[in-house]
Amino acid sequence: MRHRDLLRTLFSRMLVVYMTVIFSLIVLLGVAVIVIIRGQTYGERQNLARMETVEVLNIEKQRISGAMSEADAVQRLYALAVGNNLLVEIYPTGDEPEHYYGSGNWSSAAAYEPDEEHRQQLIAEAAAGNTETKQYYKGVSDMETLTEIATLPDSGTVTHLILVHADMSGISAGLKDLILMVILVLLVGLLIGLIAVYSTTSAVIKPFREVNDIVQQYSMGDYNARIPISGTEETIQLGLSFNNMADQLEDLEATRQSFVANVSHELRSPLTSMKGFLEAMHDGTIVKEEYDQYIDIVLTETKRMASMVNDLLDLARIESGKTVLKLEVFDINELIRRILITFEARIYERKMDVEIRFAQEQFFVEADSTQISQVIRNLIDNAIKYSPEGSKLRIATYAMRKEVYISIQDFGQGIPEEDVPHVFDRFYKVEKAHTPSKQSGTGLGLSIVKRIIDQHGQKITLKSARGKGSTFTFTLKRAAAPKRNQQDQNGGIIHGQY
Repeated sequence: MRHRDLLRTLFSRMLVVYMTVIFSLIVLLGVAVIVIIRGQTYGERQNLARMETVEVLNIEKQRISGAMSEADAVQRLYALAVGNNLLVEIYPTGDEPEHYYGSGNWSSAAAYEPDEEHRQQLIAEAAAGNTETKQYYKGVSDMETLTEIATLPDSGTVTHLILVHADMSGISAGLKDLILMVILVLLVGLLIGLIAVYSTTSAVIKPFREVNDIVQQYSMGDYNARIPISGTEETIQLGLSFNNMADQLEDLEATRQSFVANVSHELRSPLTSMKGFLEAMHDGTIVKEEYDQYIDIVLTETKRMASMVNDLLDLARIESGKTVLKLEVFDINELIRRILITFEARIYERKMDVEIRFAQEQFFVEADSTQISQVIRNLIDNAIKYSPEGSKLRIATYAMRKEVYISIQDFGQGIPEEDVPHVFDRFYKVEKAHTPSKQSGTGLGLSIVKRIIDQHGQKITLKSARGKGSTFTFTLKRAAAPKRNQQDQNGGIIHGQY
């Protein structure tokens, strides 16, 4: 359980993986170095031992042939053994064995004489080409030896068995020192690797820890903290993205607080006045003859609050994804005409001129007509609401490639430049005053419009200049004219298949 807890963090996992890889590579490198050096060292000593064996054979051949005197042969054999720390053993057939060696360390091995069976085995090995053995010489000597075997045949018969033993103790001791050095280098490399991996892993994990700390602050409502922008490209991108998210959260929180304050005031004010009117009617302060007047006021405020609640419900439903698009093909120009009829009284009341600019008589689009109706109503309502009396309302439609553009323009006071990027934000209101007026809203209408257009996979834009009015333009997917199979007798909007 403790091992599982140890490896639960990203830091510990990265540290363990990196250190395992580094340790494995260092061990493999160390083993490879030892094997290579050991092979080269033994190979060189083996080649030397073969040369020494050849020299012993030449001396023995010259002695047997009489080309070299016995005294000279013995002197040269001793010199060769002493100079190279060898044990040279010559076993003539039928004679006593001869031993030549360079130090007292060879005395125990020189005192050993192999029996006839062992000697015949060595002769057979020499005849088979197995002339080398790296081992202790039959357990006789404590020295590690490399033995070369040679024979002197005469008319096909082996007359002499020659054994040349080289002392490998120095090489073995050197290899042990090398192994200790490799182990030391391994430990030093492991320590350096540990420091490097720890530093690198800490640097990699640092942004995650900072993000976690800042998220904890955000969970407590503090949106002021930001991630320092530094480090690698990936870290910088993470910091920029996170800080951008934090800016949006901070803006959203500020907007939400502003919205709560606005809605609270707009709900409280009509509720207070309605309560006052009803109490006055109940206790007789308002006479019955004036009931109709105050009942109309109460009904107006009730409708206004109901509209606000409906907007909130619509926005919540759209954002939750519970609204399913019912796509159909219809004439957007005809839909605009029908919606304008519902605003006729308000347009007449404000003495506004309506200018219709349709690039062609019909533009068929594929969309949810009910939701698009809500979009157009909200935009026309805004245009009328924020236009002075006697101004103009311009509505245009035109097509480009596979999209139909719907433009609704007013010539009112316009929207301040600093407010333009936020008009589609939830709960955002251009006018900051809490005092209800005919032009005040809840800040939900344009947000609903944006969500509906986004749900259709289209786009909406705003162009506005202070004192010159605002133009909202959105797109819809263009569709081919449907086959006429059903006509709405009330309004003339054509639906069908295409």
